[in-house]
Amino acid sequence: MIEMILHVREAKYVRGFVIWLRFNDGAEGEVDLSGELDGDVFEPLKEIKFFKSFRVDPELETLVWENGADFAPEFLYENMKVLA
Repeated sequence: MIEMILHVREAKYVRGFVIWLRFNDGAEGEVDLSGELDGDVFEPLKEIKFFKSFRVDPELETLVWENGADFAPEFLYENMKVLA
């Protein structure tokens, strides 16, 4: 069995610390990162204006911020709530 490597294809800001994601396997949903912003690299993300400045990096294929913060696609996938 071949396991698919997960990549974030698209991301959009929703509200608060919630981001909508679409992955390369077609799965999509929302992930709330409000409880994941601990540590030096994530501290600036607690400012909502900075949090909203994420982008999908074309090489890493996940969410990244200018200060070097990022989340592994697998982590985002596991914590994503699929919308009904």
